[in-house]
Amino acid sequence: MALTSRGGLWGSVTDVPGVGLGHATRAGDSALTGVTVVLPPPGTVGSVDVRGGGPGTHETDALDPSTLVPTVDAVVLTGGSAFGLASATGAQAWLEEQGRGFTVRMPDGATTLVVPIVPAACVFDLGRGGDPAARPDATLGRAAVQDAADSTQPVAAHPVRGAVGAGTGALAGFQALKGGTGTAAVTGPAHGLPEGVVVGAVAVVNALGSPVDPVTGALLGAAFVPAGLPRPQPPALDEAARLASLLAPPQPADAPAPGTATTLAVVVTNARLDVAQCRRAATAGHDGIARAVRPAHTLFDGDTVFALATGTVEVGLREVAAVQAAAADAVLLACLDAVLAATAVRTPTVDVPGYLDVCPSAAPLT
Repeated sequence: MALTSRGGLWGSVTDVPGVGLGHATRAGDSALTGVTVVLPPPGTVGSVDVRGGGPGTHETDALDPSTLVPTVDAVVLTGGSAFGLASATGAQAWLEEQGRGFTVRMPDGATTLVVPIVPAACVFDLGRGGDPAARPDATLGRAAVQDAADSTQPVAAHPVRGAVGAGTGALAGFQALKGGTGTAAVTGPAHGLPEGVVVGAVAVVNALGSPVDPVTGALLGAAFVPAGLPRPQPPALDEAARLASLLAPPQPADAPAPGTATTLAVVVTNARLDVAQCRRAATAGHDGIARAVRPAHTLFDGDTVFALATGTVEVGLREVAAVQAAAADAVLLACLDAVLAATAVRTPTVDVPGYLDVCPSAAPLT
């Protein structure tokens, strides 16, 4: 059962200086799930925008621009539906051991401790490995954040993508196509960004909707890939026909059960943004989901986008708008990367191909 691939056509969220991306995966022995963690530098500002009708989240209220703490210590994306949110406690415990978090003073007036701010969101993958009780827990969350910390080291390999971490059990296209985890980054004047500004994203595509144009078989998001970047190709006619048959809309009796989908994303930039501006960047990130998947933000999806700003590059108000536009591009590319990197999976309950398994001619020209 091939589960992962390395590389990345459009870079990685780790192209933002100081940002780590880590995964912990459970695959095999009736499990098909995992956790993905984005670990930013201390002092990173963050916010969130939830657009799906069936979200599963943790600590998102703390990211409202009107609340006390503006910073985020890590973001956890997890499988396991609401049960998997327990993985955030493992990441939080690891961060506390590192002395990272919001400092609070004890009643004695002298002792202090830190409370790590670790928002999280989940995708539904229960039972896709065969055992619905095989879910992420605190141990898996700790492993993922440790992997994220290791990924910031100079010798770290390019992040793994595809059926890994929170995307391990992900499906798309009414559960007929493999989903996964993808990552990307955009930078430079070609994207309207000031010199030195990077906008990266990681996405977990577990969407109710389809990432595929039902007429041509091409990936919907391919039309929105910014000029000058590698672009997925329309597949050959015979491949498109096979894909159309695979992705035929399900009959009502066969439709996926409510609450079994979600696309998640984390946008990270090194631009200096405040919490309200991060909220706008998260909102713009949803545009990337909507370009990549149809339909998006349904009643049965938990679509959620986090936005983080490490703040090492000063930007003016006009540049803030460019960062927001780049957030949409980065999320789009990360969603495309997730679909392109995902490969076929077979378990006692799931037997689905990856997009390139069916349409190998659609691979982007590099």
